[in-house]
Amino acid sequence: MARFMTIVTSLAVAATLSLAGPAEAQDNIERVAVKQDWSVFADGNPIQCWIVVRPKNSVNTRDGRTVNVRRGQIRLYVSFRPHEKAMGEVSFLSGYPFAEGSTADLTIGDEKFRMVTSTKDETAWPLSPAVDKEVVDAMKRGSEAVVEARSSRGTRTRDTFSLIGFTAAFREAEKRCGG
Repeated sequence: MARFMTIVTSLAVAATLSLAGPAEAQDNIERVAVKQDWSVFADGNPIQCWIVVRPKNSVNTRDGRTVNVRRGQIRLYVSFRPHEKAMGEVSFLSGYPFAEGSTADLTIGDEKFRMVTSTKDETAWPLSPAVDKEVVDAMKRGSEAVVEARSSRGTRTRDTFSLIGFTAAFREAEKRCGG
């Protein structure tokens, strides 16, 4: 539960930040670097960092047909919180409430990872820190990550994220947050 609440807090803060413009400050949080498709954000109190990417493609289907739906922010994150000894936590922000009891599947190349979902905050994450490490290792080797999930309204989603710049962004966040 502590991992869940920490991820929720991190995502709520980072979700408010824009990835489109120049480095922006909001309270102590600012975008400190851009590494191709990934942005690096940092907060100084306590020190924590996030690397973030928007999807390059999103497909929403219902009953086998592509549908237009309204979704909130969709992001793939990796968080670094040294004060909690959490370094490299992976999470997905879906932009909709997940179906009750559902999971999300993260695929990177030939590797597939099951993610736990929250119906309260539109977030999914790997089952453990050990799985986070496996996901990060796969992300460093891969070119794209795909997250497939199901909304509370039965819409199936497939979000594709670029991994171009991931390793450089990961190293930047590790350096800034005491990795």
